[in-house]
Amino acid sequence: MTVYAGTSGWAYPVWKPDFYPQDLSQKKFLPYYSERLNSVEVNYTFRHSLTEKTALNWLAATPADFLFTFKASQWITHMKRLREVDESVSKFLESIAPFAAEKRLGCMLVQLPHNMNADPVLLREFLQKLPNELRVAVEFRHASWLKEEIYQVLRDCRAALCVTEGTKELSTPDIQTAPFRYYRLRREEYPPGKIEAMAEELRGTESFVYFKHEDDPRGALNAVNLRRLVDGQLESS
Repeated sequence: MTVYAGTSGWAYPVWKPDFYPQDLSQKKFLPYYSERLNSVEVNYTFRHSLTEKTALNWLAATPADFLFTFKASQWITHMKRLREVDESVSKFLESIAPFAAEKRLGCMLVQLPHNMNADPVLLREFLQKLPNELRVAVEFRHASWLKEEIYQVLRDCRAALCVTEGTKELSTPDIQTAPFRYYRLRREEYPPGKIEAMAEELRGTESFVYFKHEDDPRGALNAVNLRRLVDGQLESS
């Protein structure tokens, strides 16, 4: 069991000098990031297709135990809204296949639109079409999804409820519906006590935890701290 901690991206010069060294070139950001953290949530795939060349470059730049999680294409989630998406899903899975082949694939994040109401039948049909071995997390952003009927669909399909915590985002209950846990932590500030409590809670689990990332290095540093605390607890247990 491993806690995978990171952020939703890595290409941020504003993280200098607190996370990245001031003189580090941007092409070296990913190797440096992967020395300090063990996973990243890639939002690039939400709007763009991932080429095989890029996939292989990312794999070569990171260690063998570093996992990549990918956000599903907006065509699947926001435009088609999970309906008639067989071809789109196949193309998406093909684009991330190099990571699966190298056992470097974390999860597939399925982020649903703010204005999409709960539809348990549609959700079940969609999830059942995905490969059994694929770890899938679903992020709901409309409150109608937050009910036991939906949680049971996730359990039946071994998909994780994405636990989202933010200010503008819909905050979700911390309910485990899969063999692994998935967190998107969007707040600006996380006190040390909060990180310590999370490390204690996640010790001995397989979990994916991604902090807010865009504006400054606080999210990346929180992820480093979480990973350090979890590793320390594991070493002393």
